[in-house]
Amino acid sequence: MAEDAQTLVDAGCDASDQGRHREAEGLFRRAVDLGEEWVWFNIGNELRAQGRLTDAVKAYQRALAAGETDAWLNLGACLDDLGDLVAAMDAYRGAAAAGDLTGYVQLAHLLREHDEGELAVEALSTAAEEGSDLAAAVLACWEWDRTLDPTLELRLRAGAEHYSSARADLADLLRSTGRPEEARAELERGCAAGQRDCWLPLGNHLADHAGDPVAAEAAYRAGIDAGDSNCHHNLAILLLDLGRTHDAITHLRAGADAGDALAARALRDVLDERDDT
Repeated sequence: MAEDAQTLVDAGCDASDQGRHREAEGLFRRAVDLGEEWVWFNIGNELRAQGRLTDAVKAYQRALAAGETDAWLNLGACLDDLGDLVAAMDAYRGAAAAGDLTGYVQLAHLLREHDEGELAVEALSTAAEEGSDLAAAVLACWEWDRTLDPTLELRLRAGAEHYSSARADLADLLRSTGRPEEARAELERGCAAGQRDCWLPLGNHLADHAGDPVAAEAAYRAGIDAGDSNCHHNLAILLLDLGRTHDAITHLRAGADAGDALAARALRDVLDERDDT
């Protein structure tokens, strides 16, 4: 019985959703063999999930050659991970030119990371003018970080559904203008909506402002489970205050291993202090 390309693609997507990336890759390659060249995009995603970034780049390039413009963003991310910043920027520009305004946003983040702030703002402004709610939200966050201007409240509120940092910054604004309960409610709303970046500030709020270390610990642990490795450091500081040094060291090690410089520094300080006693 002859294979059907769409059936193979559907089966590959199911395997990918279940984390069986090698199996998914094989299914997608069989679809390509049946003439569905656009499926190189899916192959690129599976290669990327396996950490085979160079091969993923080649797959995305083949997808683009077949007219699959959705591959631009993922190509840019792979090139960024590989350290090819110029090519990554070109890929993000390709996404924007193809009509995906997220390309401007990714380009802006990359430009800002490399001290090209004016060009980054220009890219975001272009995307926002063309209707990108995400770009408008990122712009509002950058302005809040720079100015702490409370008149940004409406812009941050508008961006909160589109960008988790906008909700976190909105909570910061609410707290700084004497509305701590509203701030907490915003962060809890973000956590419930799956906005990972809200767990850390919620934990901080519960620890520093609400005086509830039990709830703060639960928030930090939820943030860790959601993939925010920065929560390890803040949880460890809380645990140290509670006298739970062993558990604190475990989390500082985890944070340091994840690349958190604050956790690494705190770990050294804790171990040095322990050796001196």
